[in-house]
Amino acid sequence: MMNPLRIGSLAIPVPIIQGGMGVGISLSGMASAVANEGGVGVISSAGLGLLYRNLAADYLEASIEGLKEELRKTREKTVGVIGVNVMVAMSNFADMVKTSIAEKVDIIFSGAGLPLDLPSYLKSDSTTKLVPIVSSGRAAKIICEKWKKEYDYLPDAIVVEGPKAGGHLGFKAEQITDENYSLEHLIPEVVATVKVFEELYNVKIPVIAAGGVYTGQNIHDIMKLGASGVQLGTRFVTTTECDASDAFKQTYINAKAEDIEIIKSPVGMPGRAIGNGFLDKVKLGIKQPIRCPFKCIRTCDVSSSPYCIISALYSAFKGNFNSGYAFAGTNAYLAQKIISVQETFNDIKREYLESK
Repeated sequence: MMNPLRIGSLAIPVPIIQGGMGVGISLSGMASAVANEGGVGVISSAGLGLLYRNLAADYLEASIEGLKEELRKTREKTVGVIGVNVMVAMSNFADMVKTSIAEKVDIIFSGAGLPLDLPSYLKSDSTTKLVPIVSSGRAAKIICEKWKKEYDYLPDAIVVEGPKAGGHLGFKAEQITDENYSLEHLIPEVVATVKVFEELYNVKIPVIAAGGVYTGQNIHDIMKLGASGVQLGTRFVTTTECDASDAFKQTYINAKAEDIEIIKSPVGMPGRAIGNGFLDKVKLGIKQPIRCPFKCIRTCDVSSSPYCIISALYSAFKGNFNSGYAFAGTNAYLAQKIISVQETFNDIKREYLESK
């Protein structure tokens, strides 16, 4: 069997972290189901102000109230380990981090930029663990050095996300297919980087592999390279407990390998998504009617954007693919049917055992 994962004082029976997926894909339904199976369930904080706009007139305030509501719902369904994913690129990064810590979330996962000031939000009685998401050994080193120097704090774990992930990618377009940037290359590099800090300060910083991890075989292979755990997003989309619409899940089941493509996101990063008519229009230069009511991403330039990213992702979450598209990892085409999170865990464990 897979060895359990330890992140600080947290014991995680199954070393599987469910990736945070926005807008609205991983909320309380998915997160609680994963936590109940012994993994880490993760709520995405992206776009909560849109999902919960009825709670406040202001997008930023609605985001805070929405996160509180999702955490309340999650705690009603599980006593397992729960995390919140907060992207550095979000304009309400500080609000989402502060709310997560105040609500005593077990773990904050933070990427889409370097979360260099993340420990500054902790209070003396905070219990929340901090886990940055990086895409290189260099980024891991920068974060460890900065956190230690400025806050006398080291990451409780580090997620390494490779270029096969769904959604926004921390790589240049030409690096995505370069073997030197593959997850198999990155994991030993980050493990070696982290080991220096582990030995210097007598701490344990587990490295978690993400991006293209889908099967038990994938987990077996990547953990042999030094990963202590894995993060899976795409595999959990086609579960009954996934918070997205059935139409969203069906796009994964209908997708062929060649349908999954790299796009240029309005936020200035490449992303991986399932191609559709909406994205075809974007490629043709057809601009969607655009205004920016949310100012949700710092790096998004509305004057040059062909569409509003948060509106497109929200439309897809609701099942409206005329106005949006689904982000997906490189292995999304492997999905064949919608099953429960429990069945998914059982399948992954079986695949892992068969690969040994």
